Amino acid sequence: MSSQDIPEENLPAEQETAHGAVSIADEKDPFADPGLPPHEHRIQDIDERAAKRSERAVALLFTVSMLATVGFIASYVAIPHDKSIFVFPIGHVSALNFALGLTLGAALFCIGAGAVHWARTLMSDVEIADERHAISAPPEVKAKVIADFKQGAKESAIGRRGLIRTTMFGALALVPLSGVMLLRDLGPLPGTSLRHTLWAKGKLLVNMNTNEPLRPEDVAVGSLTFAKPEGLEETDEEFQEEIAKAALMIVRLQPDNIKDKRELAWSHEGIVAYSKICTHVGCPISLYEQQTHHVLCPCHQSTFDLSDGARVIFGPAGHALPQLRIGVNDEGYLEALGDFEEPVGPAFWERG
Repeated sequence: MSSQDIPEENLPAEQETAHGAVSIADEKDPFADPGLPPHEHRIQDIDERAAKRSERAVALLFTVSMLATVGFIASYVAIPHDKSIFVFPIGHVSALNFALGLTLGAALFCIGAGAVHWARTLMSDVEIADERHAISAPPEVKAKVIADFKQGAKESAIGRRGLIRTTMFGALALVPLSGVMLLRDLGPLPGTSLRHTLWAKGKLLVNMNTNEPLRPEDVAVGSLTFAKPEGLEETDEEFQEEIAKAALMIVRLQPDNIKDKRELAWSHEGIVAYSKICTHVGCPISLYEQQTHHVLCPCHQSTFDLSDGARVIFGPAGHALPQLRIGVNDEGYLEALGDFEEPVGPAFWERG
């Protein structure tokens, strides 16, 4: 049905439009403004039943978007990440990825489709020609923009079409939850894992180079040895994560050269064990000066005195290196007497 089939008295009143000057093209002016064609009314402008159908269609799309968002969240929670399904013609794919992509795509598509259908069938489609204006708009133009905005808001029928308004707000409110759920993929919450390492009472100190347990006689005075906890192998899935917290450097000093009383009490015959992880940004410390007993981080030159509790004597590091209390077991091997008493590596929001 077109506007030509409707009696003139049933047609909505024409809006005033600025068409500009209309002229006829000729040899002098081949690009004359032909003006705007006559406005053709849509069926929704004429028949309120058709408008209601469009309103319900838009509301249905927004409702489907809400359901798809709920499905996205349910899929994320319920579907195991290692489950796969067969999808023709793609083949075997991750069930979780497929469900997340399908539901999120449906949620976003339905919001867009609903908005487009709303604009094309219910909002005003009267074409208006307006003259270009300077970049700096005069007050009367600003007033006109505000008036046009109010007129557009009125013509959108958002105040009168309560079903569309409610479902649109619902869809727009729910779809951001998909992004919130994806934040879980940043990884599990660390809990207290940053405060603990694999070191525990009875764990042997294993040489990183030979992969053999260390005896006191294996550590010479003035030498620097790197160690890891017993049982941690490079083939382990979490090796890098664990060694980043548990890596040790072992130095043997003359007991008389150790200034810090706790350091001496936690050592064994002058053998001290400190975290290898710099307390500035977590770089591995690897440079040792025998005469001064200083160790240097190669990244930003933080320097620690191993004869005085590994305190910071230079550089940007904020605190001393954590010390591991060590001893010797019945078989003569060096062992840990517990875990570090403070978090290793760079400082974080709550130490202890």
